[in-house]
Amino acid sequence: MDQNVNVGLLVRLEARPGQEAALQAFLEGALPLANEEALTTVWFALKIGPSTFGIFDAFPSDEGRAAHIAGVIADELRAQGPDLLARKPLVEPVDVLVAKLPG
Repeated sequence: MDQNVNVGLLVRLEARPGQEAALQAFLEGALPLANEEALTTVWFALKIGPSTFGIFDAFPSDEGRAAHIAGVIADELRAQGPDLLARKPLVEPVDVLVAKLPG
């Protein structure tokens, strides 16, 4: 697999009060889906604070980023978001300047 990463997504998620554990479980359950995405080089689910979570993922190209945005994890987040999230996710496309990756 090509280990180069050039672009990414930084996503900030704020759980609806009382839905923190459910949002965490959603993110933990998304790992197998991320592993199936051939164009997703790295995918991290983060807990930033008691009700604040995040996702950082990176891709070799804009094609990979676009495929991820149109993929199953994003679809599930759009479907479950109204129940889990206090507000819409803050999705920031980013350029990866340098990376240290395994292998």
